[in-house]
Amino acid sequence: MTISDIAKMAGVSSAAVSRYLNGGPLSEQKRAVIHEVVEKTGYRPDTAAQTLRTGKVNQVGVIAPSIGSQSVGQITAGIASELDAKSYLMLLGNTELDAQRELGYLTAMQRNHVAGIILLGSYYTPQLAQALKNCRVPVVVTGQRFQDVACVYNDDRTAARELAQRMLDHGRKRIVYIGGTERDDATGVQRREGVQDALNAAGLNGEQMPRICCNAFTMEEGQRCMQELLVRCPDLDGVVCVTDTVAFGAMRALREAGRHVGQDVGLAGVGDSWAGSMMEPGLATVRFYQKQVGQEAARILLQMLEENGSSGPVRQVTLGYQIVERGSL
Repeated sequence: MTISDIAKMAGVSSAAVSRYLNGGPLSEQKRAVIHEVVEKTGYRPDTAAQTLRTGKVNQVGVIAPSIGSQSVGQITAGIASELDAKSYLMLLGNTELDAQRELGYLTAMQRNHVAGIILLGSYYTPQLAQALKNCRVPVVVTGQRFQDVACVYNDDRTAARELAQRMLDHGRKRIVYIGGTERDDATGVQRREGVQDALNAAGLNGEQMPRICCNAFTMEEGQRCMQELLVRCPDLDGVVCVTDTVAFGAMRALREAGRHVGQDVGLAGVGDSWAGSMMEPGLATVRFYQKQVGQEAARILLQMLEENGSSGPVRQVTLGYQIVERGSL
């Protein structure tokens, strides 16, 4: 079965069938007729032959730091929705935060002839900067702001500042912070600086804020860090955490210490995990629009592919957020 066979059965030209298969412009009447014939015959184009003929590859590589993360799932869902609409396949690589594996995926995906790559960013290193510069296909980064690369990222610093401000508005003055590694600029640096900004604006010394860095965004690490901060700062009355999962662990440690979240101590996280709305009291948090991050990244990449590598300004897009106030403040 060939395109010509489909065209004869549908009573249209081969060009019309080709436009249908590639998502090109076509009248609704012709699209419906061709669709009926394609479904009836079970026709599927030979992608290898199609690539040789057109020089166009209909697959995009997506490199993620951890596929078990809620935010990664939301971002990849957004990417997939946009790629599906344009008949692109998504090839997913999971690095588990391994920098060498990340570089390996960048190389392997180019060798396997992807049209472009979307990198869910984590750590920015000189090796990664060079690899992105050397990429032979368009690249878009999400979650981080990398120099000279198309990026879609969240306003982590402003979001963390407003979250801490809400905690201050509830009368909390002795606020501590559980953060992440500062190798990650977005979660490690920007969120910590946002909390410090709020304290400084309130006349407190943000630079002297008691803080600790967790080794992973897990409940166990949140619990360990909270226990250490309770020893260092027994009179603390507010805790801001780098993620919701870390905050869940902190909540466990606070309860074990006889503290009452939402009463004598405030607690907040980042990420708007579904579990945060189910616990009592509910966890105050920041909601980022991660699915939209993925959608916007895919749109930018598809536009770059349509422009066929023509030089132009590097697009860097910042998306908004929402503070979700719940009883834990």
